[in-house]
Amino acid sequence: MSDYHVPVLLEESVGALVRNPEGVYADATFGGGGHSRAILARLGAGARLLAFDLDADAASQAPEDERLTLIRGNFRFIQNFTLQLAPQGLDGILADLGVSSHQFDTAERGFSFRFDADLDMRMNAQGEKTAADVVNSYTQEELEKIFRVYGEVDGARAVARSIASAREKAPVRTTADLGAAIADALPSFQIHRQIAKIYQALRIEVNGEMRSLEKFLQGAARALKPGGRLAVITYHSLEDRMVKQFIREAGNGFSPVNRKPVLPSEEEVSSNPRARSAKLRVAQKDGEAWKG
Repeated sequence: MSDYHVPVLLEESVGALVRNPEGVYADATFGGGGHSRAILARLGAGARLLAFDLDADAASQAPEDERLTLIRGNFRFIQNFTLQLAPQGLDGILADLGVSSHQFDTAERGFSFRFDADLDMRMNAQGEKTAADVVNSYTQEELEKIFRVYGEVDGARAVARSIASAREKAPVRTTADLGAAIADALPSFQIHRQIAKIYQALRIEVNGEMRSLEKFLQGAARALKPGGRLAVITYHSLEDRMVKQFIREAGNGFSPVNRKPVLPSEEEVSSNPRARSAKLRVAQKDGEAWKG
């Protein structure tokens, strides 16, 4: 398994997704390619896999396989790419919404408070807005809303107030700057958990993740063939709630395959602690399924 990223719920997600070994599939979040490799291992010679990733670093992880088409693009545009590359529609779509281990562990990307680095957090390094831009240019009220809605941060108002106060003296440019700015606003319990929520909120805002997820789900519903499957792995309640509601809304044309989310085993969490908050939901597009 690549050190770039350890795929979560690998067998559970790919096993539920691939039912037509000669079909056309999409890995909407290529990352380190672990899920893509597992999908390709289940596919025949005539099958195809479209894989998406905004991060230029992901290309280095792509296997040499003529069945794979790697697209450097946002998965929110999956419908448009499907119309161009697989107009007959897709048999299955997988999305793992987590940040890759490589992104967390690369200090200069600014995703982790474990390192002193610039506050960046862009999935696409060519994107215009960084986390530093957010913390230095948003109003105190806007910051409070981001922390409350996207991070479910305890004491979101106090955190936003502390940042606003700190940046009056000097710009908050690095992870160390942010840590110093919010130190007095954090509760005395579960400090690391609260900081992680703040970083989550900033990352979601920088990358427009919730809007992209909404657009992705809408596009996936149109890109799938009748009987095709959608498998989505989420890592926090906002994502999971959106996916669950989308699947359950009658107008979207899906039926849930698993009524309750599939969770990682104790063994998986023990070997990969980043899997502990993962939830897998699988749905099938209404219509006649492939009968091979």
